[in-house]
Amino acid sequence: MWYLCVFYHRLLDYRRPEVEALAELFGAFGEDGDNSPRRSLEWKLPKNHHSDSPFHLVNLPSEDIARKIANRSILVKGIYELWGEGSSYEELEVAIKNHPDDRKLPYLTQQSTFRITVDSFGKAISFQEQNERIKGLAYIPFKGRVNLRNPDHKFWLMETDDYGSQNGLPPVVERRIFFGREVGAADRKLLPTYQLKSRTYLGPTAMDAEMAFLMANQALAMPGKLVYDPFVGTGSILVAAAHFGAMTMGADIDIRVVRDGRGPDCNVWSNFKQYGLPMPISLLRADNNLPPWRPGLKEVFDAIICDPPYGVRAGGRKSGGRKLLKGAVDPYTVPEEKRTDHIPSTAAYSLVECIHDLLDLASRMLVMGGRLVFFYPVLREDGSSDAQFPEHPCFKLIAACEQILSLRYSRVLLTMVKTAPYSEEIAESARKKHIDFKENHVKWLEEGNLRSSVFSPIDPLSDTAEDYKVNKDSKPKYRGKYV
Repeated sequence: MWYLCVFYHRLLDYRRPEVEALAELFGAFGEDGDNSPRRSLEWKLPKNHHSDSPFHLVNLPSEDIARKIANRSILVKGIYELWGEGSSYEELEVAIKNHPDDRKLPYLTQQSTFRITVDSFGKAISFQEQNERIKGLAYIPFKGRVNLRNPDHKFWLMETDDYGSQNGLPPVVERRIFFGREVGAADRKLLPTYQLKSRTYLGPTAMDAEMAFLMANQALAMPGKLVYDPFVGTGSILVAAAHFGAMTMGADIDIRVVRDGRGPDCNVWSNFKQYGLPMPISLLRADNNLPPWRPGLKEVFDAIICDPPYGVRAGGRKSGGRKLLKGAVDPYTVPEEKRTDHIPSTAAYSLVECIHDLLDLASRMLVMGGRLVFFYPVLREDGSSDAQFPEHPCFKLIAACEQILSLRYSRVLLTMVKTAPYSEEIAESARKKHIDFKENHVKWLEEGNLRSSVFSPIDPLSDTAEDYKVNKDSKPKYRGKYV
């Protein structure tokens, strides 16, 4: 059945992939016996709407699945059974009257209560105008009582204006009006509850709550699943996964982060305690370049979610350092009297090497059908990006969602599904892909180059500089809503 899906107008690239991930989580595609990645949902746009419009039509197998998706989603404002739409209120009336009675009458009975909410996009509607529009729906045979606080059924009258492409919004050629019954709506208390400014323990790279929950949704976090973050930091991503009921586990190369924090009541554990969430199974001091797992251990995690260090706000580190690299200590031993407070030596860890190690870890440790969700940085040339993403024989890329952070820099959330079991032959094939990828696509990703590219002054004679001079004082286009 077709439903009207209304999104919040932000993070435009992330909207459909999140809904499709949740559709798989709640069984919209049935069982896949061959562990193949999920199919896509069927989508349509309302008449004369741009693809960036917050209004989309989506085909879902049941109202129960639609409700579950809406209630859990971060970017869906609501999902509605559409009773009618039109470019004028006259067209809307005809459409509503033609909607089948067997779909309308069960929600209009004398025993039920209801509420009608008027909403708009691209325009403001005064309280008086809202009341007039509600009175104009008198042709709908409501028999129940109005209950504004806790009605049995919620109806929405939503309107867009023919504003063209003004105000940085996606263009709409003509006015469109929708009327429908709310099937499900987002939990509007979720993000304020988990906002970073009220978090007990924060670091410089803590993932904001909205993005952490989006990542957890892409990874299909749910009760009974084990989620791992190899760059756990202050635990923001695992907090989101734990909220959805998943068991969590994390690691970080900096023992001061995972063991000490800022004191006994200000550490990773206290972030979980703050929200009453189940504690992680374990937090390890571990190096992504030298994983601690015993040989032969495979297929442990249902999902790996992380934000690898790529050298903009914080650089990556691996085990190493001057003494180790020069072989001055062989083997590397720690004097007995220094074991308690010893901090192991580390060396620079380029993103190319980090991503290769992450894919190798995921190919070994994810179950079949498990998901790897991670951010990947992209430099934007002339305001656009044509990025080549890492590949691995064990994985299929199912979503790449770009978030534009500045004129010259963005990050892409990659979601990969494990489709083939790990083997030594696959590991060798992955190594060759890594070498090709490193040589042909990501020279700018070598240590230090990304940060210098992002933060170095723009050449005043370049085309990019001219574009910046024009754009920085003008109103942002609707693509700017990604940020």
